[in-house]
Amino acid sequence: MNSAEFWLPLIFMGLMGLSMLIYVVLDGYDLGVGILLPQARSEHERDTMIGSIGPFWDANETWLVLGVGLLLVAFPLAHGVILTNLYLPVTLMLAGLILRGVAFDFRVKARARHKPAWDRAFFAGSLLASLSQGVMLGQLVTGFRSDGWAWLFALGIGIGLAGGYALLGAGWLIMKTEDDLQRRAVHWARIALIVTAAGIAAVSIATPAVSPQIFARWFSLQTFFALLPIPLISAALVVLLAIFLARLEQDTTHGNARGLARWDWAPFSGSVALFVMAFLGLAYSLFPYLVVDRITIWDAASAPESLMIILGGALLVIPTILAYTVFVYRIFRGKAAPLSYG
Repeated sequence: MNSAEFWLPLIFMGLMGLSMLIYVVLDGYDLGVGILLPQARSEHERDTMIGSIGPFWDANETWLVLGVGLLLVAFPLAHGVILTNLYLPVTLMLAGLILRGVAFDFRVKARARHKPAWDRAFFAGSLLASLSQGVMLGQLVTGFRSDGWAWLFALGIGIGLAGGYALLGAGWLIMKTEDDLQRRAVHWARIALIVTAAGIAAVSIATPAVSPQIFARWFSLQTFFALLPIPLISAALVVLLAIFLARLEQDTTHGNARGLARWDWAPFSGSVALFVMAFLGLAYSLFPYLVVDRITIWDAASAPESLMIILGGALLVIPTILAYTVFVYRIFRGKAAPLSYG
């Protein structure tokens, strides 16, 4: 294996991982807002929640398309195996994303008596997409086992991921809203944090149990202490978020506007950090495999000549998407208002 055959698959694995991490964080919070939508107490609050993600949610999904596209062109062998085994959850995820997209656009123009139905459709699409993504991740970790325990494990990851998205969504609403909706978002974040922490703990315990290879990676003498910061930092983030959210809830109850204005970004930032730590742990568990114990990134990679051409395109596309993303978030910064097409 020459240097190009070794490094190019690593570079594409890094680009694909970066794309998926950005997607999980960005689309995660707008899926979370959809999951939390039924908790709003009035139509005005639901309109404000939808308005908070209105300028961003289309661009957020671009990172999913980029990640899957890189998998298709850079690792064609693994792409076929992965999507063949994940046919059902991928179909359900697409159905969920389409349902929420249609509901998002139709609810603004719908007659008053039809609007609650579109709100329920937006919630159902968001929840279905979140659960499906978690099931896909669970199936990937187990190497696409089809027994009942593997599917139960995958469903558990789906529930944990939906809780994590709700935490990101609540953190986003704390940043983007005010008054009663902001106060309720703090309460939702406290509940979602419990679900997320329980999900991360359960997955951390179950993953080595369902995969002896992952167990050996984490609990060998050579790696155990080197990897210990990942679970320790994750636990510290959960504790800090719990303390901070309790303090923010006191601020919202007592009308401490100065404290809210100063620290309303912190829950979302802490939630993102928690997702990054979970991503690092998962990446270490799976690397260098694209299909656990069957296909490595070098087994599945396209020819180096093809990867060099694709890399040129990727180095043009990724900075463009990054620049557009930064531009959109800069333009639409500040508090959200109810979405209206006039």
